[in-house]
Amino acid sequence: MTKQTVKDRVDERVYITRDTCRLCGSRDLTRVWSFGPTPLANSYLTPAEVGGNEPFAPLDVYYCGGCCLLQLRDVVNPDALFKHYFYVSSTSPSFVKHFEDYARILVKRFKLSGNDLVVDVGSNDGVLLKPLQAARVRILGIDPAENVVAEANAAGIHTLPEYFTPEVARRVRAEHGPAKVITANNVFAHTDGIDTFVDAVKELLVPDGVYVFEAQYLGDLIANNLFDIVYHEHVNYYHVTPLVSYFESRDMEVFDVERVPVHGGSIRVYVQGNGGKQKKTEALAEVLRAEEEQGLNTIEPYRQFAKRIEENKKKLRQIIDDIKAQGKRIAGFGAPAKATTLMYAFGITGDDIDFIVDDAPLKQGRVMPGTHVPIVPAERLYEDKVDYCLILAWNFAAPIMAAHADFVKKGGRFIIPIPEPRVIK
Repeated sequence: MTKQTVKDRVDERVYITRDTCRLCGSRDLTRVWSFGPTPLANSYLTPAEVGGNEPFAPLDVYYCGGCCLLQLRDVVNPDALFKHYFYVSSTSPSFVKHFEDYARILVKRFKLSGNDLVVDVGSNDGVLLKPLQAARVRILGIDPAENVVAEANAAGIHTLPEYFTPEVARRVRAEHGPAKVITANNVFAHTDGIDTFVDAVKELLVPDGVYVFEAQYLGDLIANNLFDIVYHEHVNYYHVTPLVSYFESRDMEVFDVERVPVHGGSIRVYVQGNGGKQKKTEALAEVLRAEEEQGLNTIEPYRQFAKRIEENKKKLRQIIDDIKAQGKRIAGFGAPAKATTLMYAFGITGDDIDFIVDDAPLKQGRVMPGTHVPIVPAERLYEDKVDYCLILAWNFAAPIMAAHADFVKKGGRFIIPIPEPRVIK
């Protein structure tokens, strides 16, 4: 695909461009890196849809000089991203385990019982709500993805096909009572209207309730070159410092933060209303100190990060070009949303990889956004006898390689692109 072709496919009807920071309202926004126009990362096409209207939007990252939040200014219409969703959390055993542990922590820490309501916003197929329900806590999911919500309800996880707004919060409160805990995992970073979201949280929580959310952590993104978690769904790239200031401005307070390993490194942030009974933890103070030391409240680390990604592009392109020059074949493993950013940032197309294997039935038989590389079941890795496998779902590299040790025994080699491109010998 030529650069001109990509430019021609940018669809200005599918996104708007902000001119203010969504946390503090500042206009002091500086672009720190750009991936150019890219397709919507979760818009996997059927073969019949290839050649039709496939929207592209700019993927540029900005630093706010007012509050230090890293963010996208170009905001894609959420209906285009979330109404029909291809990501189902429970297909990953490691995610299931993560959310089972998470549920146990919530039950124990906040002494949840059968009288308490937990509302999970962006609940997907109920991966967190299932273990909470098993613990006999009252649960409710809210998620705009109509196809995934239908699956959750069929499985007995009561879920509303809605965006989380103050109006929805009032309706839930009237029908179910207030919530003792509201969770939002890998959702708060997707939210352009943060004020509206927080208004809904405050509307629904009991006076001493707790809002808990997980988001991929900017500190890990920068330290480990995790550039491909940047895509249109993720409009915010959080570290804790700007969140503390923001919630103070909304009469709430961050009282704890935990570092968790999912998605290459995430934070679990605990928030309550001013005057809540939870005490601020030393862990919160430690994270704030570490962010100051890492320089996350300045612009320079982001400029240096952009330079490292360019160097890594050269390294991976050299690996791929050397393999192709030998007449060898390469497949990809995993078709997560971040693979779209990785492929566009590093210029990887169907000329480089023949197909991508993925265990998610929803994606099999479709093609990747933009590049249109086919997505097929994992058996094809062996049936087609490819020589190398580029692990696009790099956060699952260890279990992928363990599950497919036979690929290596038969002479295959894995390539891992993050944090630095390398071939596993």
